[in-house]
Amino acid sequence: MINKIIISIKSCVLLFVVLFSFVFTQKISAQDFHLSQYDAPPMFLNPAFTGMFDGKFRLHGHYRTQWSAVATKPFTTAGLSFDMPIKKFGVGLQVFNYRAGVGNYNAFSALLSVAYDIVFDKAQNHHLALGAQGGIVHKSINMNELTFGNQYTTANGGTFDTGINSGEAYANTSFVIHDINAGALYYYAKQNVRLNPFIGFSAFHLTQPSESFYGNTGNKLPIRYYIHGGTKVNVNEKIQLLPKFIYMSQTNAKEFTASLLLHYFLKDNDTYLIFGPTYRNKDAAIIEAGLRKGSYTARISYDVNTSSLKTASSYRGGFEISLTYIAKRSKPNPYANCPRL
Repeated sequence: MINKIIISIKSCVLLFVVLFSFVFTQKISAQDFHLSQYDAPPMFLNPAFTGMFDGKFRLHGHYRTQWSAVATKPFTTAGLSFDMPIKKFGVGLQVFNYRAGVGNYNAFSALLSVAYDIVFDKAQNHHLALGAQGGIVHKSINMNELTFGNQYTTANGGTFDTGINSGEAYANTSFVIHDINAGALYYYAKQNVRLNPFIGFSAFHLTQPSESFYGNTGNKLPIRYYIHGGTKVNVNEKIQLLPKFIYMSQTNAKEFTASLLLHYFLKDNDTYLIFGPTYRNKDAAIIEAGLRKGSYTARISYDVNTSSLKTASSYRGGFEISLTYIAKRSKPNPYANCPRL
């Protein structure tokens, strides 16, 4: 038994080392509105997650605040989502709001999701979920709160005079675009086994809608791609390890994040503690903690800034919190199908 535990831990550590090796060989650029707990709101990561859980329905709430150390107004992200399984289908709704900077740049999205679960074997262990998402995104900005270079005056020691015409010929301060996303997810759902791997791919803004405050129809929103995966490692009846990763790409912006979470089960088999590190290359070192008890899962994390901005930010990054509720079926199964999110 001890040898099996050691082998499992070695395999898990090896996978994590490989992931980190990949991180340090990539050229990474930061992306706006990313989440450290990227898999906590599952439909945010991949539409194929819609309804893929053991329960009647799932409610999720999410909040993140970032750059309070360097910005007059910190960047904030808030979201709510609901999804449920209907036989082999999953349906859901996700609402997110992002706000950034002095000009109150705001992006509000409302997306409907649907997914379908394909089972490949009689034992129902190998699953492929396919998902799609569609809805609207409303973006706005308050130009009156912004100052521009030609509004600077040397009077009174130097200041910005908002009474001077900025010279910015913007066509509007808000607009609405459509958004269509899709994804696929493979997962191994056999219960009471050592390993439950999963891997997924998702793409966002498939129609590349035009967006501009200046009325420029040629400004296309580029497609954003995600590749994510990991494996649940059941070390023993008390300890479960979850190494996982996500790679994101949108034109020249690329990002790789790797995590190793520990789930420590308490006497109540349906209750476990969550703890572990996450590293987002050239951007942040993240520590996460949480608790799963019955139908509720609460997670909290903090980003320690490791980018070139760390001198100005004093290493302070972002605070994030999430809460998920899954209504149980009449006969709950404490060994949830992979991935356990």
